[in-house]
Amino acid sequence: MKSRAPPPFPERLEPDEYGQVASGGEVRPEVLVEAYQRGIFPWSGEDPVPWCAPDPRLVLEPRAFVASRSLRKLERLARYEIAFDRDFEAVMRACAETPRQGRVDTWITPNMIEAYCELEKMGIGHSVGVYAGDQLVGGLYGLSFGRAFFGESMFSLEPDCSKLALYNLCRSLAERDFHFIDCQAVTRHLMTLGATPIPLDRYLARLAVALRHSSFHGSWASWRVE
Repeated sequence: MKSRAPPPFPERLEPDEYGQVASGGEVRPEVLVEAYQRGIFPWSGEDPVPWCAPDPRLVLEPRAFVASRSLRKLERLARYEIAFDRDFEAVMRACAETPRQGRVDTWITPNMIEAYCELEKMGIGHSVGVYAGDQLVGGLYGLSFGRAFFGESMFSLEPDCSKLALYNLCRSLAERDFHFIDCQAVTRHLMTLGATPIPLDRYLARLAVALRHSSFHGSWASWRVE
């Protein structure tokens, strides 16, 4: 039988060319809590689980979000309702099922959905949904520890709806003095929205500072952008 013990996360993170620092174990809530607070996250839920800490790391400071003129106009039109923590599982499943350019599968496996939904019940996992009437048309989800938000994935079924979710998340996090959103791997798309790559050691130092603050655990369903 294969061992299902937690992977031995190294004291010093030395990612390989793919950003991986450990392999194996299970995607379980208690393992994820330890991993994220050490700057590590699962790249997928496949066996053996690849645990990663890319260098450089992409971060987005909430007040640095770049909202285009068209996005601000979309916000003003109020065509969509933005809701925090209304249906975490639905947002996560939509992220898994929405087709993405360049890939036909998903890294959001059933064991990941189960574990992250447990974290949502613990008040650690959070989602932002964009609704057209009763239909979920965009959104994102992630975890929160201290004054850091760890973004996992986002999706959009209508133009700019994932950006609208991120825009509202950034505004809400800025109001509560969050230090950064961990965007994980470097992507051109997120950099156009204001995210910046920083060296891993600098990221870990910033993470340590963010974790010294109390966490906003619990439901965010009452959050509204003023």
